[in-house]
Amino acid sequence: MRRVVPRDILERLSPGDLVVHIDHGIARYERMLKRGAAGEEREYLELSFAGGDAIFVPVEQIARVSRYSGAEHPQLSKLGGTDWLRTKQRVRRAVTDLAEELLALYAARHGAPGYAYGPDSPWQQEMEASFPYEETVDQVRAIAEVKLDMEAGRPMDRLVVGDVGYGKTEVALRAAFKTIQDGRQVAVLVPTTVLAAQHHETFSRRFGAFPMTVRLLSRFVPAREQTATIAGLADGSVDLVIGTHRLLSKDVRFKDLGLVVVDEEQRFGVAAKERLKQLRREVDVLTLSATPIPRTLNLALAGVRDLSVIETPPEDRLPIQTRVAEASAGLVRDAILRELDRGGQVFYVHNRVETIEAQAEQLRKMLPGARILVGHGQMPEGALEKVMVAFAGGQADVLVCTTIIESGLDIPNANTIIIDRADTLGLAQLYQLRGRVGRSSRRAYAYLLYRRRERLSDEARKRLQAIFNASELGAGFQIALADLEIRGAGNILGGEQSGHMAAVGFDLYSRLLAEAVEEQKAKREDRAPVVVPPQAVVDLPVEAHLPDDYVPDVAQKLELYRRLAKARTPGDIASFRQEVTDRFGPMPTPVTRLVEVAELRLAAEDAGVASMSREDGQLVVRFGAGLSRATAMRLLAGGGLPGVKPSDVAFASNQVRIRAPQQPGRAWQLTQAVVARLSTTDGEETAE
Repeated sequence: MRRVVPRDILERLSPGDLVVHIDHGIARYERMLKRGAAGEEREYLELSFAGGDAIFVPVEQIARVSRYSGAEHPQLSKLGGTDWLRTKQRVRRAVTDLAEELLALYAARHGAPGYAYGPDSPWQQEMEASFPYEETVDQVRAIAEVKLDMEAGRPMDRLVVGDVGYGKTEVALRAAFKTIQDGRQVAVLVPTTVLAAQHHETFSRRFGAFPMTVRLLSRFVPAREQTATIAGLADGSVDLVIGTHRLLSKDVRFKDLGLVVVDEEQRFGVAAKERLKQLRREVDVLTLSATPIPRTLNLALAGVRDLSVIETPPEDRLPIQTRVAEASAGLVRDAILRELDRGGQVFYVHNRVETIEAQAEQLRKMLPGARILVGHGQMPEGALEKVMVAFAGGQADVLVCTTIIESGLDIPNANTIIIDRADTLGLAQLYQLRGRVGRSSRRAYAYLLYRRRERLSDEARKRLQAIFNASELGAGFQIALADLEIRGAGNILGGEQSGHMAAVGFDLYSRLLAEAVEEQKAKREDRAPVVVPPQAVVDLPVEAHLPDDYVPDVAQKLELYRRLAKARTPGDIASFRQEVTDRFGPMPTPVTRLVEVAELRLAAEDAGVASMSREDGQLVVRFGAGLSRATAMRLLAGGGLPGVKPSDVAFASNQVRIRAPQQPGRAWQLTQAVVARLSTTDGEETAE
């Protein structure tokens, strides 16, 4: 069963958070408050803009507001100017160009001749059966998608995204075996020699029972062996090679290269990426990435980029126990000894190179029996690699290191990480560092330490709280999106797009990209684009809200309001009604009316209404693209509306104004009758 944390959980707003209003721009969320006379009370979000201006957004329109993620400190938009409109137009032009480019690449790849692999062999089934774990649902799907690509007879270019330790390597391993079975060669490209050594050990172990030659190519391999490996690739006697960017050198030639597996492509340089671009036109390429990609971007890229997402954790994976605490010698000593007593290893992250040796010396005095190594980025590269390999091989108990370990290392025996001065690190770094432990069926522990004498800033406290809250499996993946969205998207779309994302916020950027992709696909296929009609705006003076004594928590209220605002079908509203009743009990009148307003919005959208509002004692109905003035006149001008004479109805070019009864109940009844009449397709009167 897929365990997915709803994205809405990330969007629980706190006062001071930055948001994007689709019509007005970047603002600051101040609070949620009630406004309106008795019998007409509703809840609003107060948003402040540049120059001290503010607007109050009814909670029914909360779908027009999303949490901002992008630049570190963006400027608030000005209300009423044209700046925001120009910004949206500029980004729309950029995403249109990007969508065109992506679709051209996709079409070219699909049109290019490729190698069609045969169905799985008995050996393939035997090798896959040797996998010691139960495949997750997402893993099974990703493997099936990769094999379909390989058997399709066109060059594969698939990206497999998954949290650390969620089984991406197994997907690559099965694709590699399938390639070799058809007599072709495989190159596995990784960013570091340590990772290369780890992959070499994994592939050699899994392929050991079969007549396949697996080789390693890196600086650690003696020159004579490197020469032999390169010769073996050229004459076809080496089936699979694992290495760093050394694999992309001009002297490395393959007899029949079929598949290139790229681990964490964003960590390679420009020259390596250019070489990979050339390879993509000729051979199958499978890219693995642990950088989470938001679901909104997945949707935007559907049908453009071949993407497989692994979100389900492995069966025996336990959540990492996370503790945020003030640093103390006793706590550190106890945490390390507890891990060593069960035969495990410890990462101790100290992110200051100038004092790292002194910190290691302190630990040696505190733990005289422990084997302690030091690793950081300013060491000679060969020395650093030797330290990492020694720790991975179990030759040390504690690795005192900088954040250099934040990606790539897979050491299942290391299940405690202590992060000194965790308050100085970003959420993305904390998330990645914590992902170094918990890679096995053992319970893992993460200690985030801060110094008492250095007062925690509000921002640091929020980061530590976020990582602490994200201890549930899968939750970490989702929470980390808040910090990794821009970086993750930049890796896939190109760094030049980051500026456009920052200008309008990630969610709105993804929405604009999805629209541009659909428009370009429709143009290529010579059809009308599938357009999701904009939500109708219903702004009526009715008492429709979640009372404090029914849902006391503001964060829960915001989540529920957002859910209801995003409902697009009667089924969505029915499930909302059922869930709210199950969680909070029978719905009081304001909640019932809130749900009725949502139902009215859906009916208004179906009828082609753009908005409904009460202005100067009149009900004003504005027509959208799906409703003409002539149709509205035919359906509404004949009278028959409760409490309304024909003379009370006035039509303009894109709207109708109806003199409405002043009593709230009567006004609501009229509104429902108008929508029911406009929903009539044959012009006959509907039953009141």
